[in-house]
Amino acid sequence: MLILPPCKINIGLNVVARRDDGYHDLETIFYPIPLRDNLEFRELPAHSDEPYRLSLGGAPIAGDAADNLVVKVYLSLKKEFDLPPLDIFLYKHIPMGAGLGGGSSDAAAMMTALNEAYGLELTNAEMERRMAAFGADCAFFVQGRPAYATGIGDVLHPTPLSLKGKYVLLVKPDVFVSTREAYAHVVPKPADTPLAEAVLAPIETWRHTVVNDFEASVFPAHPELAAIKQTLYDMGALYAAMSGSGSTVYGLFDRPTPEAAAVFSQAFVFNQKLLL
Repeated sequence: MLILPPCKINIGLNVVARRDDGYHDLETIFYPIPLRDNLEFRELPAHSDEPYRLSLGGAPIAGDAADNLVVKVYLSLKKEFDLPPLDIFLYKHIPMGAGLGGGSSDAAAMMTALNEAYGLELTNAEMERRMAAFGADCAFFVQGRPAYATGIGDVLHPTPLSLKGKYVLLVKPDVFVSTREAYAHVVPKPADTPLAEAVLAPIETWRHTVVNDFEASVFPAHPELAAIKQTLYDMGALYAAMSGSGSTVYGLFDRPTPEAAAVFSQAFVFNQKLLL
């Protein structure tokens, strides 16, 4: 079975409060973007003594195979539903450590595909509950529809927001931002304008009302990210922001941006018209 897991951008990301468990309550909008990984699996031969096999390609993935979320999801379901040993191939187009949720999307795709392939009869709500245990944004990718998220990013609400027909430009430089670094100087507080309300206004107004709180702590440490955001506005972006805790910065445009490859020649660039 071949699956094409998409990535996401965060439209606004407000760190609302620090929780007693050490996590933070957030509000954000997850929006799916058609930059996709390739995930494929098939059953290993019956005589194989391997519990599973994972082959990787594309963008480098750090860590051991056993730590890959795709494997963790598979093993969790294998234990419960006695799934057969699988030969898994994951080809990464979505860059790692980019704030795009690629690993979370791969994991959710694995669960939904196994559910379909082996008739596990898990509902979307049940899969979202299970996926939340693997990461805050994993639940979103079960259905992959635009969603207003609260809690630690795991409580999903429908949103009427549609960017259909707009163009998204992703720019991911060779910069790594750790989650700890991103949270280092964030002061939790409610947004001045509730995000669910702010995104219903014209996109051109978002630069004044739709904020990613992590930019305040990340941009001083990585001024090249702030420079990318300004360049996107100079190119005519309707709105530009960092996604998640970085290091991807994106712009929303009314037109394609073929010049982006030359403008950001030292970075990963993806430009696509949005159909959702």
